[in-house]
Formats: sequence, C-alpha cells, structure tokens
Amino acid sequence: MNSATLFAIPAAIIAGALVPIQAGANAALGRNLGHPLWATMASLAISAVAAMIVMALLRVPAPSFAELGKLPWWGWTGGVAGVFYITAGLILAPRLGAGAFLAAVIAGQMLAALVLDRYALVGFLGSAMNPGRLAGAALIMGGALLMHLSTAPRAPA
Repeated sequence: MNSATLFAIPAAIIAGALVPIQAGANAALGRNLGHPLWATMASLAISAVAAMIVMALLRVPAPSFAELGKLPWWGWTGGVAGVFYITAGLILAPRLGAGAFLAAVIAGQMLAALVLDRYALVGFLGSAMNPGRLAGAALIMGGALLMHLSTAPRAPA
C-alpha cells in the first residue's frame, strides 16, 4: 500500500464519520429555522464561506473560466445532488435515526456506484459487473435493511 492510500483511507473514514454529525446538525438547523429548505440554504452558505476561507489559506489559484465550456452537462449536477442529499438528511435522519439513515444512504451509493462503474458514467473509467461486486452490494443492502429493522422506536423528546 502506497503512502497516498495510507492517507486517503483514514481521510475517507473521517469524512464518513462527519456525515451523521452533519445530518444531526442540519436537522437541528431545520427545526430552528422553521423549514428544511432554509436549513439547506444555511448549510450550503456556511459550506461556501468555509471553502472560501480554506481556498484563501491555501492560496488556491482562480479557475480558468475558458475551460468551463468544455465541462459536460452533468458536471453541474453535483450542486443539485447536494441540495437533495442535505434536505433528505435533515428530514429523514431524525425519523430513521443516524444508523438506519446512513445505512440506507450507503446502500443507495453502492447501487448507483455499480451502475456508474458498469457503464462508465460521469467520468468513471468503468468496471465489469461481476458476482463479487453484486454480492458486496447485496450485503450492504442487507445491512441497511437490518439497521432499519433493528432500530427500536423511541418516545419523542
């Protein structure tokens, strides 16, 4: 395993660990702002400010706007996906619980990843659909179902 991988895997684990915190924080934001879409807007605005601060600290050069014309149409869909994910998280995570919500999210990610890899969509190189990948996805789907079915209902706080 090379040094880049030794850094990438823990960084991905930390990023993943932040997702349930994000869902809970955004849900609280939604309750206090009165509507999930206001919380989505606030979360994205805070994200934009944080990104600008990090870019300034790292002295990230400005992009070449001439290159934007070469961007495929789907290159702009990440922002829309982010709005959907954030809004879904702040509505669904409190109802399902962090574990069941994230298990369902990961199951959805795996199913989409299988299709994206199989057909080399949105910039991915492509990977064959094989029994090992299908079995892995099935195990994740089963885990998501177990997480959901094993979540005991709680009395509202």
